[in-house]
Amino acid sequence: MALIYHITSASEWNDAQQKGFYASGALKEEGFIHCCEERQIPDVLNRFYTGKTNLVKLTIQTEKLTSQLIYDWSNAIEDTFPHVYGPINLDAVTAVENL
Repeated sequence: MALIYHITSASEWNDAQQKGFYASGALKEEGFIHCCEERQIPDVLNRFYTGKTNLVKLTIQTEKLTSQLIYDWSNAIEDTFPHVYGPINLDAVTAVENL
């Protein structure tokens, strides 16, 4: 069971539960939802979420995703990150942790 993670606000997660799927603003703007591996979480939090509150970490089981998952190379960080090219179906989210 491969797991990836996505950081979002508690309110965006609550909205997703009402809609029946999760779709971040990045999906509309960039065509995919940014995710990371467990080892990448501290750096992602430091680079993008410093000072932000009411965050949650979604644990996503990749085998349950109905949208395409692609690992893309980031030249800026020199690492590969998982990106979900479509909305995340709620049954793929196996845990939600407050940060």
